[in-house]
Amino acid sequence: MQGKQVKEQIQTLIVEASELDPSLAQRLEQVNRWLKDLKPGSLTAKKFVTAFLLQLIKDSKVWLTLHSLSSEEEQQAAFELMTPTERYWYGYIFPKWLHEKDPKFFLWKQKLMAGEFNQADAQIVQSLAQDIVRRNGTFLHRYVADLSMATDLIVSNRQEKPLCVQITSVSDEFAQIKYEKWKDTLQKWEIQRGLFLSYNPGDTEYLNILVNISLYNSDHLQVKTYLKFP
Repeated sequence: MQGKQVKEQIQTLIVEASELDPSLAQRLEQVNRWLKDLKPGSLTAKKFVTAFLLQLIKDSKVWLTLHSLSSEEEQQAAFELMTPTERYWYGYIFPKWLHEKDPKFFLWKQKLMAGEFNQADAQIVQSLAQDIVRRNGTFLHRYVADLSMATDLIVSNRQEKPLCVQITSVSDEFAQIKYEKWKDTLQKWEIQRGLFLSYNPGDTEYLNILVNISLYNSDHLQVKTYLKFP
């Protein structure tokens, strides 16, 4: 989708959301003002900005579809067609983001637009997600979850209990500080379970270890637990 189409989609969704969910309309209007002075060609060139917007457009369309259903039974049937991680996203995290103040939103929008967003662990996250799917688990990645809620992936395994996972390769000296900030962020958003994974890129088995720990804790981690490993 080109920059012009992206901007048009956002504006169309604002009109639709104004009738079904004013909170979504307000959030989209914030994004629209952010894009106002950006030419379509320049938008297309900003790959992370575009990627975030495409995710937001997709989520907004799903959210509006859910809101347009006439009964709770129809909504429940729509949720049943989703993966466990999608149900958690659309049933809890995404509406929470729409209806509550996001203190980081203004800051990370600036970083995205300035090209300062660096997905240092992007390849690791992608490989982890692929392995989770190969083992019949499910995952979901969203820039909103990553940048506002310190969550690289939402993971679910056999028991279909979604878990927010953050991955880092920082040294032990700094991992504890990052862990405390991560924990505070999850608690602020009332996310009940979280897993903070540090890994050593020099360990040839690190990916397998990350997948095993993520899937196991998706099934077994207790509520109100924010586990740091190792």
